Amino acid sequence: MDRDLLLSICPALRTALQRCRYELDSLRELLGAEAHAALGRSEPVPARRIARKAGDLGVLVRLFLLQDTLSREEVARALDPVDLDDAVRAGLLEPDGDGIRTALDLRPLDAGAGSRWVLSDLDGAMRPAPTRPDHVLGVGQASLSLLQATPTDRVGTVLDLGTGCGVQAIRAADYADTVTATDINPRCLALAAASAALNDTDIEFLEGSWFEPVAGRTFDRLVANPPFVVSTGDIEHSYRDSGLDLDGASELMISRAVEHLNPGGTAAMLASWVHIEGKDWRTRVASWLPSHGVDAWIVQRDVADPALYVGTWLRDGDADQRDPEVAVRAEQWLDHFERHGVEGVGFGFVYLRRTELPSDVLAEDLRHAFTDALGDEAVDYFRRLDWLREHDVLESRFAVRPDTALERVHLPGEEGWEQVVVRVHRGGGPAWQHEVDDLAAALLGGMRADGLALGDLVSLLAAAHGEDEEDLANRAVELVHGLVRHGLVEPVRVP
Repeated sequence: MDRDLLLSICPALRTALQRCRYELDSLRELLGAEAHAALGRSEPVPARRIARKAGDLGVLVRLFLLQDTLSREEVARALDPVDLDDAVRAGLLEPDGDGIRTALDLRPLDAGAGSRWVLSDLDGAMRPAPTRPDHVLGVGQASLSLLQATPTDRVGTVLDLGTGCGVQAIRAADYADTVTATDINPRCLALAAASAALNDTDIEFLEGSWFEPVAGRTFDRLVANPPFVVSTGDIEHSYRDSGLDLDGASELMISRAVEHLNPGGTAAMLASWVHIEGKDWRTRVASWLPSHGVDAWIVQRDVADPALYVGTWLRDGDADQRDPEVAVRAEQWLDHFERHGVEGVGFGFVYLRRTELPSDVLAEDLRHAFTDALGDEAVDYFRRLDWLREHDVLESRFAVRPDTALERVHLPGEEGWEQVVVRVHRGGGPAWQHEVDDLAAALLGGMRADGLALGDLVSLLAAAHGEDEEDLANRAVELVHGLVRHGLVEPVRVP
């Protein structure tokens, strides 16, 4: 691949893509729901049948999405004004017998602000091929998850550390004044720069390991999808392997990110951490952060057992455990986990904010399904944390969020239905649930925008139920802090 030549053909390529309407909405309209879904399952035939009759757009679908070999004439017509010989020399296309086929993955993506184009290496789904050590991963589930989980409120500067194919940086250009993207892999930087050029986006690209390219610099936001695979520290593929033992890559990112944030700046990162037998994973991850100067919200989305984890990542690298050599690697990986007491590997999002205050760290599970983007919730979480720092909840009034529901679960008992659990759950956002008792439910029932302060509600409730007022107040403060952090109840703003 010739980086300079690839960049030089991007303006002409953009013209061709725009003329053919090679965009996400157009593809969905062309293929229809069934063929589009089949393509997502790596079943090309339904899409190919439609694309054959779809003119230049159909040619691009067959060329880039189905990775078919086509005649030079039809590819030249669809990609006009791109010079095919230049595209071959640049590494975008390659000869295949008398025809021509793509050498790179080029597909449209809606990252949240309209259709964008992203270049990466072919993933083998349509045309099996070995995964090269410097493979540039396309937009997979991890990238999409981070896109949806990153705040997009307007900021001045963004750092995308470990940019890969550049998708996070391209998205950041929609909400930031300037974007800087780094990677240790020159091939990543070449394809990310080409993707930026295709989208007519100005991004600063820097080569180097971890934070070295931006030493001494700070940003308003840091975004990172680092090579966080938990392993023995060996490097097979740069997009996933860090060279650090176990969860050392996540520890490095989480512990050092705040140094590169401006005051009030935030970070949104993907990370993994090991679950050690007899130890709390939350304590382990929290220990990576300083005791002063950072607010952290750490959200665990999934936990995999060691066998599932090792098998998943071996398959990701095109390895089959039925192969004796691969079986040895799997044994070594699992032995390494066993020696270190690893009983699971957690995965999730880490949100950080730089402050001048004692650190506040909340690490928690969020393993149920929800549909709303988590990025906006992270912004609101830090705002709610600010409010809690600045106010005495006993002196404040609260209202239950309109989409918060109270649920009582009863099971059959000896004397009919018996209540076994009471909980409140939020209808929007991350759909948080909190188990409460009957006193807490009564307390929430008394919260109104024009009602009493929390301390007065506690006094009335204690008198009505014969409870110790101080003890009930302490329980109420803990309850309300948790419900405010999760957005189930909201403080009433005094005019």
